[in-house]
Amino acid sequence: MRWTVLSDNRSDDSRLTTEHGLSILLHTDRLMILLDTGASDVFIRNAEQLGIDLSAVDYVFISHGHSDHAGGLRNFLEYNQKAQVIVSPDAMSGKFFSKRGNLHSITTEWPEIGEDRLVLIDQTCEILEGLHVIAHIPQTNPMPKGNRKLYVQDANGDYIHDNFRHELALYVDGLLFTGCAHSGLENILSACPWPVHSVVGGFHLLDGQETDDEIKALAHIQKHSSTPAIAQVTMCSG
Repeated sequence: MRWTVLSDNRSDDSRLTTEHGLSILLHTDRLMILLDTGASDVFIRNAEQLGIDLSAVDYVFISHGHSDHAGGLRNFLEYNQKAQVIVSPDAMSGKFFSKRGNLHSITTEWPEIGEDRLVLIDQTCEILEGLHVIAHIPQTNPMPKGNRKLYVQDANGDYIHDNFRHELALYVDGLLFTGCAHSGLENILSACPWPVHSVVGGFHLLDGQETDDEIKALAHIQKHSSTPAIAQVTMCSG
Protein backbone atom coordinates (compact mmCIF):
# COMPACT_ATOMS: atom_id res chain seq x y z
CA MET A 1 0.00 0.00 0.00
CA ARG A 2 1.17 3.52 -0.73
CA TRP A 3 -0.34 6.98 -0.83
CA THR A 4 0.47 10.14 -2.73
CA VAL A 5 -0.55 13.61 -1.57
CA LEU A 6 -1.99 15.38 -4.62
CA SER A 7 -3.26 18.55 -2.98
CA ASP A 8 -2.31 20.25 0.28
CA ASN A 9 -1.53 23.71 1.59
CA ARG A 10 2.22 23.09 1.45
CA SER A 11 4.67 21.14 -0.71
CA ASP A 12 8.39 20.46 -0.88
CA ASP A 13 8.12 19.83 -4.65
CA SER A 14 8.43 23.01 -6.72
CA ARG A 15 6.55 21.38 -9.60
CA LEU A 16 3.35 21.15 -7.58
CA THR A 17 0.66 23.74 -6.88
CA THR A 18 -0.63 24.20 -3.34
CA GLU A 19 -4.04 25.28 -2.06
CA HIS A 20 -6.17 25.21 1.07
CA GLY A 21 -7.50 21.75 0.41
CA LEU A 22 -6.67 18.07 0.68
CA SER A 23 -6.55 15.23 -1.82
CA ILE A 24 -4.65 11.96 -1.43
CA LEU A 25 -4.42 9.03 -3.85
CA LEU A 26 -4.34 5.66 -2.11
CA HIS A 27 -3.01 2.61 -3.93
CA THR A 28 -3.80 -0.81 -2.46
CA ASP A 29 -3.14 -4.21 -3.97
CA ARG A 30 -6.66 -4.18 -5.38
CA LEU A 31 -7.86 -0.61 -5.71
CA MET A 32 -7.05 3.00 -6.45
CA ILE A 33 -9.01 5.27 -4.10
CA LEU A 34 -9.03 9.06 -4.28
CA LEU A 35 -9.37 10.42 -0.74
CA ASP A 36 -11.06 13.82 -1.07
CA THR A 37 -10.65 16.15 -4.03
CA GLY A 38 -9.30 19.39 -2.59
CA ALA A 39 -10.91 22.72 -3.37
CA SER A 40 -10.35 22.82 -7.14
CA ASP A 41 -8.65 20.99 -10.01
CA VAL A 42 -5.22 21.43 -8.39
CA PHE A 43 -5.05 17.71 -7.53
CA ILE A 44 -5.60 16.79 -11.19
CA ARG A 45 -2.88 19.15 -12.41
CA ASN A 46 -0.49 17.87 -9.76
CA ALA A 47 -1.27 14.26 -10.68
CA GLU A 48 -0.37 15.05 -14.28
CA GLN A 49 2.94 16.55 -13.11
CA LEU A 50 3.63 13.33 -11.21
CA GLY A 51 2.67 11.09 -14.15
CA ILE A 52 -0.39 9.67 -12.37
CA ASP A 53 -3.43 8.65 -14.39
CA LEU A 54 -6.55 9.45 -12.37
CA SER A 55 -8.83 7.88 -14.99
CA ALA A 56 -7.91 4.53 -13.39
CA VAL A 57 -9.31 5.48 -9.95
CA ASP A 58 -11.96 3.00 -8.72
CA TYR A 59 -13.50 5.00 -5.87
CA VAL A 60 -13.50 8.61 -4.75
CA PHE A 61 -14.17 9.02 -1.04
CA ILE A 62 -15.52 12.36 0.20
CA SER A 63 -14.94 12.73 3.93
CA HIS A 64 -17.36 15.63 4.57
CA GLY A 65 -19.25 18.49 2.94
CA HIS A 66 -16.70 21.32 3.18
CA SER A 67 -15.53 22.74 -0.11
CA ASP A 68 -11.81 22.36 0.63
CA HIS A 69 -12.31 18.58 0.57
CA ALA A 70 -15.00 18.16 -2.08
CA GLY A 71 -14.68 21.25 -4.28
CA GLY A 72 -12.69 19.41 -6.94
CA LEU A 73 -15.20 16.57 -7.36
CA ARG A 74 -16.81 18.22 -10.39
CA ASN A 75 -13.44 18.33 -12.14
CA PHE A 76 -12.72 14.73 -11.22
CA LEU A 77 -15.99 13.41 -12.63
CA GLU A 78 -15.26 15.15 -15.92
CA TYR A 79 -11.88 13.41 -15.97
CA ASN A 80 -12.83 9.96 -14.67
CA GLN A 81 -15.84 8.16 -16.16
CA LYS A 82 -16.01 5.08 -13.93
CA ALA A 83 -15.19 5.78 -10.28
CA GLN A 84 -17.95 5.46 -7.71
CA VAL A 85 -18.41 8.33 -5.25
CA ILE A 86 -18.66 7.45 -1.55
CA VAL A 87 -20.26 10.29 0.44
CA SER A 88 -22.73 11.01 3.22
CA PRO A 89 -26.16 12.29 2.12
CA ASP A 90 -25.84 14.86 4.93
CA ALA A 91 -22.73 16.24 3.24
CA MET A 92 -24.61 16.75 -0.01
CA SER A 93 -27.69 18.34 1.57
CA GLY A 94 -26.03 20.57 4.16
CA LYS A 95 -25.17 24.26 3.97
CA PHE A 96 -21.90 24.89 5.78
CA PHE A 97 -20.32 28.12 7.01
CA SER A 98 -17.23 29.33 8.81
CA LYS A 99 -16.92 32.32 11.11
CA ARG A 100 -13.14 32.40 10.97
CA GLY A 101 -12.82 36.03 9.96
CA ASN A 102 -16.04 37.13 8.27
CA LEU A 103 -18.92 34.69 7.95
CA HIS A 104 -18.48 32.83 4.66
CA SER A 105 -19.84 29.75 2.97
CA ILE A 106 -17.72 26.60 2.79
CA THR A 107 -20.51 24.59 1.13
CA THR A 108 -19.57 22.36 -1.79
CA GLU A 109 -21.27 22.95 -5.14
CA TRP A 110 -22.12 19.36 -5.97
CA PRO A 111 -22.10 18.14 -9.57
CA GLU A 112 -24.69 15.82 -11.07
CA ILE A 113 -23.77 12.26 -10.10
CA GLY A 114 -25.52 9.31 -11.73
CA GLU A 115 -27.20 6.81 -9.41
CA ASP A 116 -24.93 4.08 -10.75
CA ARG A 117 -21.90 5.99 -9.44
CA LEU A 118 -23.23 7.34 -6.15
CA VAL A 119 -22.70 5.37 -2.93
CA LEU A 120 -24.57 7.18 -0.13
CA ILE A 121 -23.45 6.17 3.36
CA ASP A 122 -25.62 6.79 6.43
CA GLN A 123 -24.22 4.06 8.68
CA THR A 124 -20.92 2.27 9.21
CA CYS A 125 -20.60 -0.43 6.59
CA GLU A 126 -18.31 -2.50 4.38
CA ILE A 127 -18.35 -1.31 0.74
CA LEU A 128 -16.51 -4.41 -0.38
CA GLU A 129 -14.22 -6.88 1.35
CA GLY A 130 -11.75 -4.95 3.49
CA LEU A 131 -13.03 -1.48 2.53
CA HIS A 132 -14.99 0.03 5.43
CA VAL A 133 -16.64 3.41 5.92
CA ILE A 134 -17.29 4.76 9.42
CA ALA A 135 -20.33 7.02 9.79
CA HIS A 136 -21.98 8.99 12.62
CA ILE A 137 -18.85 8.92 14.77
CA PRO A 138 -19.73 9.00 18.50
CA GLN A 139 -18.47 12.20 20.10
CA THR A 140 -17.74 10.91 23.59
CA ASN A 141 -14.28 12.50 23.77
CA PRO A 142 -13.32 16.18 23.34
CA MET A 143 -13.86 17.73 19.92
CA PRO A 144 -11.25 19.92 18.18
CA LYS A 145 -11.44 23.52 19.38
CA GLY A 146 -11.36 24.75 15.77
CA ASN A 147 -14.91 23.46 15.33
CA ARG A 148 -16.25 26.30 17.46
CA LYS A 149 -16.37 28.63 14.46
CA LEU A 150 -17.96 26.14 12.05
CA TYR A 151 -21.71 26.18 11.45
CA VAL A 152 -24.54 24.71 9.43
CA GLN A 153 -27.65 26.57 8.35
CA ASP A 154 -30.90 25.00 9.46
CA ALA A 155 -34.29 24.99 7.72
CA ASN A 156 -35.14 28.35 9.31
CA GLY A 157 -31.97 29.97 7.99
CA ASP A 158 -30.36 30.10 11.43
CA TYR A 159 -26.68 29.29 11.94
CA ILE A 160 -26.11 26.49 14.42
CA HIS A 161 -22.91 24.74 15.44
CA ASP A 162 -22.03 21.89 13.10
CA ASN A 163 -22.39 18.47 14.73
CA PHE A 164 -20.45 16.84 11.85
CA ARG A 165 -23.00 14.17 11.22
CA HIS A 166 -21.90 14.52 7.59
CA GLU A 167 -18.32 13.39 8.32
CA LEU A 168 -17.10 9.93 7.32
CA ALA A 169 -13.82 8.09 7.89
CA LEU A 170 -12.45 5.35 5.66
CA TYR A 171 -10.60 2.21 6.70
CA VAL A 172 -8.78 -0.16 4.37
CA ASP A 173 -6.03 -2.71 5.04
CA GLY A 174 -4.96 -1.18 8.35
CA LEU A 175 -5.02 2.44 7.17
CA LEU A 176 -7.51 4.94 8.60
CA PHE A 177 -8.23 8.12 6.63
CA THR A 178 -9.61 10.91 8.80
CA GLY A 179 -10.40 13.60 6.21
CA CYS A 180 -10.32 16.64 8.49
CA ALA A 181 -11.07 14.78 11.76
CA HIS A 182 -13.68 17.34 12.81
CA SER A 183 -15.16 14.63 15.04
CA GLY A 184 -11.84 14.40 16.86
CA LEU A 185 -9.05 11.92 16.25
CA GLU A 186 -9.67 10.14 19.53
CA ASN A 187 -13.35 9.65 18.67
CA ILE A 188 -12.54 8.38 15.16
CA LEU A 189 -10.00 5.88 16.51
CA SER A 190 -12.53 4.73 19.11
CA ALA A 191 -15.15 4.24 16.41
CA CYS A 192 -12.83 2.06 14.32
CA PRO A 193 -13.10 -1.57 15.52
CA TRP A 194 -10.40 -2.86 13.17
CA PRO A 195 -6.62 -2.94 13.72
CA VAL A 196 -5.02 0.33 12.60
CA HIS A 197 -1.34 0.71 11.67
CA SER A 198 -1.48 4.16 10.01
CA VAL A 199 -3.67 7.24 10.25
CA VAL A 200 -3.57 9.66 7.31
CA GLY A 201 -5.36 12.98 6.94
CA GLY A 202 -5.99 16.20 8.80
CA PHE A 203 -6.28 16.21 12.58
CA HIS A 204 -7.82 19.69 12.84
CA LEU A 205 -5.22 20.88 15.35
CA LEU A 206 -4.90 24.42 14.06
CA ASP A 207 -3.77 27.92 14.93
CA GLY A 208 -2.21 26.90 18.22
CA GLN A 209 -5.63 26.35 19.78
CA GLU A 210 -4.55 23.14 21.47
CA THR A 211 -1.75 23.40 24.01
CA ASP A 212 1.41 21.32 23.81
CA ASP A 213 0.16 19.29 26.77
CA GLU A 214 -3.14 18.56 25.01
CA ILE A 215 -1.35 17.43 21.86
CA LYS A 216 1.00 15.23 23.88
CA ALA A 217 -2.00 13.70 25.65
CA LEU A 218 -3.60 12.97 22.28
CA ALA A 219 -0.39 11.34 21.06
CA HIS A 220 -0.34 9.20 24.20
CA ILE A 221 -3.90 8.03 23.50
CA GLN A 222 -2.92 7.18 19.91
CA LYS A 223 0.05 5.19 21.13
CA HIS A 224 -2.20 3.03 23.29
CA SER A 225 -4.89 2.50 20.66
CA SER A 226 -2.94 -0.07 18.58
CA THR A 227 -2.00 2.77 16.23
CA PRO A 228 1.80 2.98 16.16
CA ALA A 229 2.22 4.88 12.88
CA ILE A 230 0.55 8.29 12.63
CA ALA A 231 1.02 10.30 9.44
CA GLN A 232 -0.40 13.80 9.75
CA VAL A 233 -0.68 15.12 6.23
CA THR A 234 -2.40 18.44 6.79
CA MET A 235 -3.95 20.72 9.38
CA CYS A 236 -7.05 21.66 7.49
CA SER A 237 -9.61 24.01 8.94
CA GLY A 238 -12.54 24.55 6.62
